[in-house]
Amino acid sequence: MNSVLLDTNALMVPEQFGVDIFTELERLGYYLFLVPAPVLRELRALAKLADGKKDRLAARIGLGLAKKCKTVEALGEADLVLLDLALEMNAAVFTNDKELKKKLSSRGVTVVHLRQRRYLEIASGRRSDV
Repeated sequence: MNSVLLDTNALMVPEQFGVDIFTELERLGYYLFLVPAPVLRELRALAKLADGKKDRLAARIGLGLAKKCKTVEALGEADLVLLDLALEMNAAVFTNDKELKKKLSSRGVTVVHLRQRRYLEIASGRRSDV
């Protein structure tokens, strides 16, 4: 099954941009949605401490959306965990983080990102689980 790991900012996209990420991910061929535990920790922190009401709301909504995903237990900083898990599980990563996208692409990981604030696109790397 095609799996995709979701970064913190990916789970905030629905509130910030009005994009149904799960429908979009399915359109791209991904059906197993995975969220590493460090991403959940980041969302919880943002829900309480983010600058601006909009970011706190987006993080809270992201936490609710994460319940539609399978949690992957892992320790460490979210970006490193996403890279390690993507390589280990042959999974794509949905992120809009520019630096993380570069790291993932350089290691051959498929990256999904928001395009034109309206839809998701496979940006680079190999198509995982195909």
